[in-house]
Amino acid sequence: MELLHPSSWKDYELIDSGDGEKLERFGKYTLIRPEPQAIWSKSLHEQKWKEIATAKFVREQKDKFRFSDDVKGGWSRNPGMPESWNVQYQYKNLNLTLRLALTSFGHVGVFPEQGNNWNFIYDTLTGWNTDKARVLNLFAYTGAASVVARTAGAEVTHCDASRPGINWANQNMQLNNLDNIRWVYEDAFKFVRREVKRGNKYNGIIMDPPPYGRGPEGEKWTLQEQLNELIGMSSELLEKKKHFFVLSMYAVGLSPIVGLNVAKSHFDIPQAEFGEFFLKSKQGKDLPMGTFLRFASKA
Repeated sequence: MELLHPSSWKDYELIDSGDGEKLERFGKYTLIRPEPQAIWSKSLHEQKWKEIATAKFVREQKDKFRFSDDVKGGWSRNPGMPESWNVQYQYKNLNLTLRLALTSFGHVGVFPEQGNNWNFIYDTLTGWNTDKARVLNLFAYTGAASVVARTAGAEVTHCDASRPGINWANQNMQLNNLDNIRWVYEDAFKFVRREVKRGNKYNGIIMDPPPYGRGPEGEKWTLQEQLNELIGMSSELLEKKKHFFVLSMYAVGLSPIVGLNVAKSHFDIPQAEFGEFFLKSKQGKDLPMGTFLRFASKA
């Protein structure tokens, strides 16, 4: 089991965390956002946080350790802090531009710990030395992984149940001078089921399912009830020879071994990487950011 953090991202850093919050720099701007896992004390003084931060998101709810669907609160920002801006991510020959924005629910459009998965996807696809690989990105959010796979030459299908998320991903594609990503606005579970019936195959499958969610037509998603079936169906979509699979989960309380065991139920995995992602703090208190599982065939 591994502990991994994004080590090659100059435009991101976790400055400090504690007392239910995190202080992060994204490019030129430093944000304070809620973080339910940060139950320890802050290392830096509260006044230092206020001096450093250019924007802060406040979430008004009784239980600060469990985020609810109904978000009350919002951003307060310094003069000159824009609604959106771009950051850069570099890895080998990958030069990624991503649009960030202050959303009404406190996200900014990227999960920094995913940089490790972007590296894995890029290395796997470029290592195959083919431009015909097909990649399916499920629960694909604002599409950073889709853009990475497309940059590496893959044909990409991007599936998400959020129309604004797909529009944002399309902007990220254009920022990187790419085209021809296939956008699918649909419930991921329903789409995978249909793809199995169609007999379609993919060389790579990426999924980052939330603990809970809703599809465009109100379809209910519950990670612990449906993940096993989803991965079972996904195993029917994956090519036998050149293939890779990436699973990320941000569900407090679930061990990385859970994802490994679910995958082993449906894939013949001779060797897999699995463990926890974390964000490395300048103050020495690292922040856990969910689990990962991934494996790939040899070129």
